[in-house]
Amino acid sequence: MRVGAAQVAPAFLDKRATIEMIARTLADASRLGLDLLVFPETFLAAYPFWRGAVSVRRETELTVAMQREAVRIPSADTDEIAEMVRRANVNCVIGLNELDDRPGSLTMYNTLLVVARDGRLLGRHRKLIPTHSERVYWGMGDARDIRVFDTDLGTLGALICYEHHVTLLRAALALKGEEIHVAVWPGWWAMDGHLGAKRPEPGSRTCDIEPAIRAHAIENSVFVVSSSWYLPPAAVPPGLADVMRYNLATGGSCVVNPSGLFTRDPVFGEETIVWADIDQSERRLAKAYFDSVGHYARWDLLQLVIREDGWEPTRPPEPSGAALRTASERWEVSLARLERLVDTISRAGRQERHDEALQ
Repeated sequence: MRVGAAQVAPAFLDKRATIEMIARTLADASRLGLDLLVFPETFLAAYPFWRGAVSVRRETELTVAMQREAVRIPSADTDEIAEMVRRANVNCVIGLNELDDRPGSLTMYNTLLVVARDGRLLGRHRKLIPTHSERVYWGMGDARDIRVFDTDLGTLGALICYEHHVTLLRAALALKGEEIHVAVWPGWWAMDGHLGAKRPEPGSRTCDIEPAIRAHAIENSVFVVSSSWYLPPAAVPPGLADVMRYNLATGGSCVVNPSGLFTRDPVFGEETIVWADIDQSERRLAKAYFDSVGHYARWDLLQLVIREDGWEPTRPPEPSGAALRTASERWEVSLARLERLVDTISRAGRQERHDEALQ
């Protein structure tokens, strides 16, 4: 398989121009013969690189600017993207600012949209926990975002930035059977002593991206396609040049194999598609030595509970206890079993409605 990361500068805070850029990049990926192309987090169409450099008032105004260029799933925007992907015949993962699909809400989510090469929307992954001051801009995902996606390349898992430091979340992807992993980031940085002291520095060995993706590759026995922002000064809108002091977008896209070694080293300081040919038989070599969901697991000592259904603002009323007891006696079914059946049916219905909304 041939996989790659789109290390290109978007049209910052311009959804329409960025979608056109996605089309051109997909066409380039098609000419390269890629089977998978990954765009960085919130590539469509802004990451708040002004974090910590503006007043609350200006921050609120810039949040509104992000909302105006955000995308609903599904929508005419995602239909257009899906058709681009179908024409290019390339599986695609795109980071975007997503507007909530609940009526009346304008909350944004840091979301990955996953599209199959035939143009089907396979689904989305919302970042479960926005990192530090990102919580000003994005809501939190829920249990429906702990998922993998079935593609013709195998089972694909995807995480956004500091989700790679959430140990149980990474374990959940392993347990769900991911075979290839997508990682997306806002750039590459140096750390001056601790996690909160970041500054842009291409190739820095103090950036926590490198150990995170290499460890994930080893622990889950997967190839990792890591896609990082690249936004040179010329691509920063003039009206934001004075506040974009947290611009970490120096590149750093790369590909890592299941033994934690670079198949394609990080690339910095240029717009390009960072790609590599990968051979999934390397997973067999890695798993023969270390299999975190097989011979190197101790389910008798350590287990993980994964919630499968998300929360909704409304729900149908539950059957009363008296009604369940009457049904239990009439049909000679134990009350505990009947309660479990009602709960299972209710959860399945919520998931079905959620899936229908995405379609």
